[in-house]
Amino acid sequence: MPPKARAPARQHAERAICAQHVVKTTLGARIEASWRTGGALQWSLRPAALLFSTLVATRRTLYRWGWLASQNLPVPVVVIGNRVVGGAGKTPLTIALVEALRAEGWHPGVISRGHGRRNASSVLAVQPQSRAENVGDEPLLIQRRTHVPLWVGRNRVEAGQALLQAHPEVDVLLCDDGLQHLPLRRNVEIVVFDERGAGNGWLLPAGPLREPIRVHSDVPQLVFYNAAHRSTDLQGPCGERQLDRLLSLADWWQGGSDSPDPLAELIQRPVLACAGIGQPERFFEALRQRGLAHLQTLALPDHHDFQTAPWPWPADTPDVIVTEKDAVKIDPARLAQDCPGLRLWVAPLTLKLPPAFIKSVMASL
Repeated sequence: MPPKARAPARQHAERAICAQHVVKTTLGARIEASWRTGGALQWSLRPAALLFSTLVATRRTLYRWGWLASQNLPVPVVVIGNRVVGGAGKTPLTIALVEALRAEGWHPGVISRGHGRRNASSVLAVQPQSRAENVGDEPLLIQRRTHVPLWVGRNRVEAGQALLQAHPEVDVLLCDDGLQHLPLRRNVEIVVFDERGAGNGWLLPAGPLREPIRVHSDVPQLVFYNAAHRSTDLQGPCGERQLDRLLSLADWWQGGSDSPDPLAELIQRPVLACAGIGQPERFFEALRQRGLAHLQTLALPDHHDFQTAPWPWPADTPDVIVTEKDAVKIDPARLAQDCPGLRLWVAPLTLKLPPAFIKSVMASL
């Protein structure tokens, strides 16, 4: 968290309520709602979607025919991405693949755009002490979880070159969220879907698709479902998501704790779950499945910056649970100063990969 906000509790509450209202009433939110419900707005966007589809197909053709250049890096590249907008589970999959590659004797590194950072054009190394506003919240989370070399840059080729120059021991690169970044050649593409599948089947802005779910590729394409069941007709395995034991914010920043899991205690009283991720309801439902029946929820925009506490304080409940993606933007010392008495818990997520899927990735390298 940044410098302490000096507004009284009522102003905190009013800002939180106004922020939620703005999120729900923006044009973007109305468009997203039309993807689910149809209606006049969705119909009016279809001509733009057809134009966008033509541009996407033309761009891919230009790269395939060599009229636009793609560049190789000197090590194998695994690109992880999704066809739909919003969070489909790329970050948990990247973390899980880093661990799987290590277990097979590889020395992986990660490159990423670093969504939402201040100077998007720069190429930077991500360190444990980096700030999310400078490198992006997801890259910082990946680095803190895996401790592998990680560089961010809008141009992923330049980011990969910088990483390999600084870390010559790296022999495979994972590109987080690079499916549409065609200047970077890859050895395999992993397309991630969640419960939404292909949505209504339309491309932006009439639907959630960045490109058709089937596109020509000169390299192997693997499909992975970050869901309990397949949500398209594409063949691919499903991962098993598991929320690990809750950690206090301070313990999470320290890398863990031997203290008891507070879940049994929290089940007995009201708790606020707060999430600034692409699909916050997925997080809330996972907490409910852990037995938190008295759960209050606060959904924030994806990549919310947590410049001030988004929850009213003092509040009805002193216990708040956030995701790891949120935790990288919350400083424990500043939180204690801004919200004395609040107990903030972090819920780490582990994604278990089927052995056959790991074998397919290794074969592609």
